[in-house]
Amino acid sequence: MSTQLTVLAGVLLDESASLSLEDLSRACGVERMVLVEMVQEGLLEPLDMRLLPWRFPGEALSRARTALRLRRDLEVNFAGTAMILDLLDEIEQLETRLRRLEGRFE
Repeated sequence: MSTQLTVLAGVLLDESASLSLEDLSRACGVERMVLVEMVQEGLLEPLDMRLLPWRFPGEALSRARTALRLRRDLEVNFAGTAMILDLLDEIEQLETRLRRLEGRFE
């Protein structure tokens, strides 16, 4: 009987950490210009647009990866991806609010 071993590697990122454009590019496996396009479409927001080089909050990594998956898997353009991510954020906020309200009545 053969046993297959799978090794997973990852980086634990503190959401209070900030990432450079280069860091984000490397972590997402895309060219920097893809991320610049995502900023232009409103998918990602640097901590301060006026400061160069851009720095991004830690949660930008998760958002960027989700956007890239939507683009790849569903073939959605970045404008559509921005709308989907906004709706997902709204759903998350509503679910959090609902849990809080349910907690009050239990």
